[in-house]
Amino acid sequence: MPDANTPQFWRDSRMPHVELRQIRDTLKTCYAPHSHIQWSLGAITQGCNTFLYRDKQLRVDTGTLVIIDPDAIHACNPIDNQPWGYRMLYIDTDWLTALRYNSRLLESPHWRDIPVATLSDPHCYASYLRMTDCLIDPHRALLEKQTALTEYLTTLLHKLAKQPLPPLPTSTGRIPEIASFLRAHATEDLSLDMLCQHFEISAGHLIRAFKAYSGFTPHGYLINCRVQLGQQALKAGNPIAEAALQAGFADQPHFQRTFKRMVAATPNQYRRTLLNQH
Repeated sequence: MPDANTPQFWRDSRMPHVELRQIRDTLKTCYAPHSHIQWSLGAITQGCNTFLYRDKQLRVDTGTLVIIDPDAIHACNPIDNQPWGYRMLYIDTDWLTALRYNSRLLESPHWRDIPVATLSDPHCYASYLRMTDCLIDPHRALLEKQTALTEYLTTLLHKLAKQPLPPLPTSTGRIPEIASFLRAHATEDLSLDMLCQHFEISAGHLIRAFKAYSGFTPHGYLINCRVQLGQQALKAGNPIAEAALQAGFADQPHFQRTFKRMVAATPNQYRRTLLNQH
């Protein structure tokens, strides 16, 4: 178990535009005024703090999100030396600018500061924790991490701008083609970047349009296809470990957990039912 006072960092070379810093239950971490070149989004996970931001001094408590523009001077420190904790995302400004521009939140692809410093919204806070849990989980696939980050930020940025998400086109466009591609390549380690580049579509639009078309995110659809492949392998009489590999799962335990969650039965229970039918 890491020391609570020691900062933990998460980075993934496949997602160079984002990193995460986490500190839990610390008594020793204090900050002098400073700035970052990235846009920062943090969650106070424990304690009460004084948040110095530009020319303001704000109190932030557990459950608050803090929003920090690039190059903005800020500091966050505990009140009365009480324990505190936080999770902070650092997002590359160019990457986020492109996301905002493609989401129609910017008139041109140039950075514009976000005039909101804090957000106390239980749903946004809980969603932030789920999204960052996904990022730091070594067992989650790249496509799932990319989807979680893009989907969360797209929704949050529209909320901060007080603009609803733009309506989707009535036509499905290339979404059925993307679904066919995912089915055909379900056992491969696909990424959101690759899908966007291949089909010439923005990440935020792809996730929203695909969800409207299928009810799944692209990653969810891919996993559903893998479970179906696993069912076919089990029907063919293959052992569970072999079925897991044929369906594109990294290992048998991951296959078993996912299979049970989606089929409401373990692979072994499913196999026994099939055997009893013959």
